[in-house]
Amino acid sequence: MPEVPPRKAVRIERLASGDEARILAATELFDHAPTEAYTGHFLDESGHVLLVAYEGDEPAGFVSGVEVAHPDKPVEMFLNELGVREASRGRGIGRALVAALRDLTVERGCAGMWVLTDADNEAALRAYRAAGAGAPSDTVMLEWVFERPPSHGGAS
Repeated sequence: MPEVPPRKAVRIERLASGDEARILAATELFDHAPTEAYTGHFLDESGHVLLVAYEGDEPAGFVSGVEVAHPDKPVEMFLNELGVREASRGRGIGRALVAALRDLTVERGCAGMWVLTDADNEAALRAYRAAGAGAPSDTVMLEWVFERPPSHGGAS
């Protein structure tokens, strides 16, 4: 029987403005290669959160969140995206990242946290449920898709 290497300890860090190079070096975690402009814009916003899980010195996964505020509702955290590199899947890293975001959300005084995912995304559903999410709802998501701008798209 082949020997299975021991699991590396996982640590979760919150990245902030000034950590752009660390995010750009973790390209494999994201759907698309992060750009300096998008990364800087995200990290510069006070209501944006990016947590990265590391196995040793290697980025293994991330979760991002955005505080959502409205005049008639308390602030909530929108879990924007969760990603775990293929070689690190199935070891609880996604669950740990979601739990860390949940704990930070409570620390920040948010009234709740929510996420949208595909009904057939079993890995994500397992991670969210394992981190304490309630039962899925029948919510429908509609979207508008615009041409992807070359920079963050904000006004200069």
